[in-house]
Amino acid sequence: MLGRRRFLALAGALAARAAALPRIRRFLTHKHTFRSRDYLFLEIETDGGLTGLGEGSLPYRVEIVEQAILWLEPHLAGRAVSGIEDHWNRIFHDLSRWRDGSVLMTALSAVDIALWDIEGKRLGEPLWRLLGGSEPKRLRAYYSHWDHGLTSRTEAGWAEWTAKSKERGWGAVKWVVPRAAGERERIRNTVADLAAVRKAAGPDFEIALEMFETFSVRSAIEFARAVAPYSPWFIEEPVQRENPRTLGEVAAHSPVAVAAGEGLLNRYDFKALLDARGARILQPEVIHCGGITELRKIAALCETYGGEMAPHMWYGPVAHVASLSAMVPCRNFLAQEWDGGSEDVFAEITRGTMPRQSGGGVQPTSKPGLGLEMDWKLLEAKYPYGGRRVTPPITPRR
Repeated sequence: MLGRRRFLALAGALAARAAALPRIRRFLTHKHTFRSRDYLFLEIETDGGLTGLGEGSLPYRVEIVEQAILWLEPHLAGRAVSGIEDHWNRIFHDLSRWRDGSVLMTALSAVDIALWDIEGKRLGEPLWRLLGGSEPKRLRAYYSHWDHGLTSRTEAGWAEWTAKSKERGWGAVKWVVPRAAGERERIRNTVADLAAVRKAAGPDFEIALEMFETFSVRSAIEFARAVAPYSPWFIEEPVQRENPRTLGEVAAHSPVAVAAGEGLLNRYDFKALLDARGARILQPEVIHCGGITELRKIAALCETYGGEMAPHMWYGPVAHVASLSAMVPCRNFLAQEWDGGSEDVFAEITRGTMPRQSGGGVQPTSKPGLGLEMDWKLLEAKYPYGGRRVTPPITPRR
C-alpha cells in the first residue's frame, strides 16, 4: 500500500505532468485548388511548439466547413491536446444537439485528425502505432477514378492504359460508370469497357465500378447481373445512399458485392446500413465520418457483421495518410482507395513526405504523427484557392 507521503508525491507528479501537456493555442486554415478540386487544410498550434495537421475538404463546400472549424476554435483553445476521445465527445455530444450533417462532421474530423497528429509528435510515435499497429505493413490500395488516365475509351485505349498501370504496380482500380443516352446503352457500354479491361489485365486484376447513386433498384440489379460474368470486385453506391433498405434490396439480388458508405457520417449511420444488409464492404471517409476516432469504431462495428473495410478517399494528402494509418491494425481491412493520379502533386506539396503506391500497396511512414510536412509557401504561390461551387457532370463516354 502507498503511504500518505508517497501518495501525495505521486499525485503531485501526475498533476505536474498534466500541467506540462501542450495546450491548444490557435487554429489556422488553408484553402487551395489543384487538379480542379478544392482542398481545406487545418493546422492546430500548441503553446509547446507542436503543430498538428488536419483536413476538412468537402466538395464545393470548403468555405462553409472552414467557418465550422473556426467556430470550434474557442471551445478547444487553452485545453490540453491529449484526451482526444474526450474532445470528440465534447464536440459531438455536448456543444449542441444539432451535431450531425456533412459540414459539422467534416469540421470535427479535421480537428480530430490534427489532434492525433499532435499526439504522435508529442510521443515520438507514428500514428498507426498509437492506434495499435506493431509494424508499418504495406496495405493494399486501388487506383480511384482510374479512367481519367485513358486516351480513348476503346478496346485499344483500355489495353494501353491497363498495361501502363500494371507496369506501375497497380493491381486494383475503380472508375465511375459514365452516363449514356439510355439505361440499356449505359449497361452495354459498361460491359464493353469491363470486357476490354478484363481481356487486357487478366483474371487477377481487381476492377470496381462506381455507380454514383444513379440507378434505380430495378436497373441496378439488371446492371449487376450484366457485369457479373467479368468478375468485378464490387459495385459502389448503385442507388441513393440515404436509404439503406434500397441498398439492401439491391445487395440481396446482386451477384456482385455492394460497397457503400462514403456519404455516411458516423457509426449510427453505418449500423443502419449493416442492419439493412445494404453493403458487404464499408467505405467510410475519414474526413467526413468523424475522423480517426470514429473510423476505428466503424471498423470494429463492421467486423461484428462480417464486413470488410475499404475506406473511401478522394481528397488531399492529410486525409490519405490519416485513413491509411487507421487501417494498419484493422483486422477486417480490404483495401484503401488511393488517388493515383495525384501522387506527383501530393509529393510536391508535402516535400516528398507523402507515401506512394508500389507493388499494389502503400506503406505508411514511421515518422511521428502523420509524418507529413506541408509546403504552405508553395501551395500559396502555385495552387491558390479557386472556389469551385458546382458539382461537375459525370464524364460522358468518349
